[in-house]
Amino acid sequence: MLQKISLALLGMTAVVMSANPASAFTLQVNTGPFSSYADAKTVTFDDGTANDPNGFVTYSNITSNIVQGSVSSQYASPYGDNTKFLTIAPVGSNVAGDSGLVNINFKQAVNYFGFYAGSLDSYNYVDIYNGDQLLKTFSGADVPTAIANGSWTSSDANKFINIVADTGETFNRVVMRSDGVAFETDNHAYRLASVPEPSAMLGVLAIGACGMMSVFKRSQQKVAVKG
Repeated sequence: MLQKISLALLGMTAVVMSANPASAFTLQVNTGPFSSYADAKTVTFDDGTANDPNGFVTYSNITSNIVQGSVSSQYASPYGDNTKFLTIAPVGSNVAGDSGLVNINFKQAVNYFGFYAGSLDSYNYVDIYNGDQLLKTFSGADVPTAIANGSWTSSDANKFINIVADTGETFNRVVMRSDGVAFETDNHAYRLASVPEPSAMLGVLAIGACGMMSVFKRSQQKVAVKG
């Protein structure tokens, strides 16, 4: 009987450790070129690279994606932004940033990602992943209060976009891509999630399992005495 209970508890442990909450995210916007989240870390691209000074983010598929200013029919600086920024255009479009997409990999799980989007278009996309699992895709048309018409100067098309995971939800990779010229963003922000270490979670479950087994043993002893 004890062996059956032990196996059942181990099975319960496996379920708890593998369970995934529903993938739910909220899109928010704020004014200005930077995140309104005080606890967010930021990658500015100001040094001409996609290096995270905080050491938690790695960018890949970067070619000629970091630019400055505006070039007609290629890219436009986000409104009011005079610094260097990231631009993404389709492969083969023969303009700056024509890598098609950029991968953003986080060394630790995060529950928030934000960026200043310039001249937002409906063909600009952000994919949210946990490992290889696609959790959610947003386009420029999904951004609340925004008008994704590619305007260089309208506040409706130049907004700081915040992607916030629901409680318990985390992710570790973001893909930014565009089906047209172009997807311009700056001041990427993220927030590390507070996730219990697997060993700590197993320890808690083990303590619970021991407690249940102890209760079972005591009940068995009482039955033996009564018999």
